[in-house]
Amino acid sequence: MRRPGFSSIVKTTLLAASVASIASMPAMASSHREGPFITGAPKVDGTDFYMFRSYESGRQDYVTLIANYIPFQDPQGGPNFYQFDPNALYEIHVDNNGDAKEDLTFQFHFKSTSKRTALPIGDKQVAIPLINSNTIGAVNPASLNVRETYTVDIVRGDRRSGTRASITGPSGAEFDKPVDNIGDKTFPGGYEAYASQHIYNVSIPGCGNGRVFVGQRKEPFYIAVGKIFDLFNLNPLGPENAGNKNDLENKNISTIAVEVPISCLTAGGDPVIGAWTTASLRQGRLINPAPASGLGNATKEGGAWAQVSRLGMPLVNEVIIGLEDKDRFNASKPKDDAQFLTYVTNPTLPALVQTLFPSAKAPTNLPRTDLVTAFLKGIKGVNQPANVTPSEMLRLNTSIAPTPAASQNALGVAGGDKAGFPNGRRPADDIVDVSLRVAMGALCVLTGDTDALQVGCKPADAPAGGLALTDGVRKTAADYGTAFPYLGTPLSGSFNQ
Repeated sequence: MRRPGFSSIVKTTLLAASVASIASMPAMASSHREGPFITGAPKVDGTDFYMFRSYESGRQDYVTLIANYIPFQDPQGGPNFYQFDPNALYEIHVDNNGDAKEDLTFQFHFKSTSKRTALPIGDKQVAIPLINSNTIGAVNPASLNVRETYTVDIVRGDRRSGTRASITGPSGAEFDKPVDNIGDKTFPGGYEAYASQHIYNVSIPGCGNGRVFVGQRKEPFYIAVGKIFDLFNLNPLGPENAGNKNDLENKNISTIAVEVPISCLTAGGDPVIGAWTTASLRQGRLINPAPASGLGNATKEGGAWAQVSRLGMPLVNEVIIGLEDKDRFNASKPKDDAQFLTYVTNPTLPALVQTLFPSAKAPTNLPRTDLVTAFLKGIKGVNQPANVTPSEMLRLNTSIAPTPAASQNALGVAGGDKAGFPNGRRPADDIVDVSLRVAMGALCVLTGDTDALQVGCKPADAPAGGLALTDGVRKTAADYGTAFPYLGTPLSGSFNQ
């Protein structure tokens, strides 16, 4: 890739830093186990959200949205492995007019059905204790003892009261989810050959055609999580690549992915969209003290939906929102984000970093008006809607062409790649390094003494703003797929053998 000139680097890095700034400082993972309540409900724990113009060849007129759930999956996690919650509602919301309210929502409902596979043991037919009885190679084979399926609805307007329609595929409105990667013996033809049969071409009412995939993938997020939470026990000015190990390298994740025509997502001529993912549970739950035989009988659930997980921009609830408000943030909507404003204007983590590294002085421009503008609105001319209500979500300018995988820069806009973070987010974008640098004032340094972009700070306000901070972990697009759903093959349950 051609190296951009200095002025271009300053400009593009400034733009990237602006939106990224709220996602500041050390993090366990993008949004893994970030709130007290969600730690006890991993099936509805949204971990990462991605949105980008599809860079698969011939798919440049589409946007891919990926919501990952169920964190820290050990590949050998049998016998039940990792299924979505049939009593939950998983959603991806899109705001296409900047008013901080959903205009389109993609809703996913799941169902798990036991085939009651039994073996003759003496004169008895006895149910097997496993989710499969033999090898697997096709969609819903007889050897798969638990069939997991899902439906997808598109809702226009309010997520609960809007107009609803079913998304359909070649066989109707119900789709099969591939069972997790149990192990190499279970999939003699290879897991990816099996899983790829579950990528569905779909008809989206009012939008045309798209694609849907739901299933286990290799964890795409990368970070030196162990050292970061050990009081940032690493060299923050060390090598950006291979300086530390990726602690999520041997984990899997559960993915919900949908590819939608750009024309379906935009409205009124504005190419900028915002999006986020949520998961909700029923308000009432009773534990069944004597569950009947079968799946899903351990509880009785009912009442209205209650949102328990929310994720748009990476790292927000993880490292910005105070501990006492993390559950409240997970239950909130973007239109109500003014209640969390203090966490943006007076962030605590730069000060915490200063206590660990006294020479890394926290920015002094309080309140952080630079973070308010960037985090709540997007950057004008890059990914700010024409009419924007300040709110937290991932924003994408759909008029910016996708960058082919071979040419992508992991630093996104900061690396001269305008199709990357913070203009949306792709799997390989290094949100940790960009966020670390901006949190300590890179935006103040880059804007210069003239404060040309009127972000409210200057180099003198950020003594550590020029440091190339890093967690020492870096991936590139070469570490991921080049076609929908882009994330890698999940690790086999027998990967240690």
